[in-house]
Amino acid sequence: MSFQFPYFKTPDFSKEKYKNFPDVQTKICEKDGVCPGNFYMTSHRPIYYKINGEFHLPEISSLNCCCVIKDNEAIITELHDVKKGDLVVQGDLEDGSQGIYTYPDGDPDLYKKHPSRVESSFTEKYRLLYDLMEYEKNNGGKIIWVMGPSVIFDYDSRNILSSLAKEGYIHGLLGGNAVATHDLEGGYLNTALGQNIYTQESVPLGHYHHLDLLNEVRREGSISSFIEKGHVKNGLMKILDEKNIPFALAGSVRDDGPLPEVHGNIYDSIAETKEITKDAGLILCLATILHSVSTANLASSYRKEKDGKVRPVFLYTVDIHENIVHKVADSREGFATYTMVTNVQDFLTNIHHELIGPLDPPDPSFFDKEVKS
Repeated sequence: MSFQFPYFKTPDFSKEKYKNFPDVQTKICEKDGVCPGNFYMTSHRPIYYKINGEFHLPEISSLNCCCVIKDNEAIITELHDVKKGDLVVQGDLEDGSQGIYTYPDGDPDLYKKHPSRVESSFTEKYRLLYDLMEYEKNNGGKIIWVMGPSVIFDYDSRNILSSLAKEGYIHGLLGGNAVATHDLEGGYLNTALGQNIYTQESVPLGHYHHLDLLNEVRREGSISSFIEKGHVKNGLMKILDEKNIPFALAGSVRDDGPLPEVHGNIYDSIAETKEITKDAGLILCLATILHSVSTANLASSYRKEKDGKVRPVFLYTVDIHENIVHKVADSREGFATYTMVTNVQDFLTNIHHELIGPLDPPDPSFFDKEVKS
């Protein structure tokens, strides 16, 4: 049986009850970056705004933003991006009585399951995930991955990610300084934080390795230049560079180095996250609470297609800690979100086996005792 993508059911606004809803009320912003009082705080559910008698669905959603009305369009706007003179939507109700309407019957049953309940079996979730990944790959969609550095510390998971990128299942990466640094270290010195990436054995003076890697990348001026010089034998960042797949690395207060591409400005990180996720159909968040929660907040929960259909953007959150996947799901308001409490290496192995095939045997070089320093 072929996979049928479940679209969001849009309201029939020709019905009489919708004609009685008023237009949204707005108030003029008086200072850049400061919303007027009583502004409507946005939700991840598809929200319609009535403007001059017509209902409008914004191009994107984003949590805890404001809505600006411009040229008869509703535009979801970060609070720091609101400008003096903008017309900001007022209100706190979503039943249509203030011109703001969420359609309670628009979500197929698939999205009504509360994601915070952790089931013991993941069979249904995996089956849906495989279908979604194939659907996105075969229909010009985009799969965005959000990762913490622990995903890279395992030999198999690192190779799996490289294979998935080669086979067209990765269209963007979000993370921090560490995930790229450790992956590049693995391709440069066969270690991650000084441990052999296959055997997990610490190598002599291995604690210098990630700093040596950072220093050499900074010497070259960019990750791409470092890779082009032939320093990196393998790994996810190498494949992303070769295939021109975008990535965004958000900085934190005490990043080692960091890599030249790491954003030190939080507003740049927000803008890059939204840019990379703007056309996403599926987002996979693995083993990171900070980047997963921020992406869950910022990325749109739906996308409007050219034929007018409204489709959800699915999000999977995977971690060994139940508390973390719950926090990510809550940041998504449970909309089209699936939680999986499991080891990310096992998760990736299952995906590879289903979509690509069995894993290749390990590279003999990772058993070498002599590691370049």
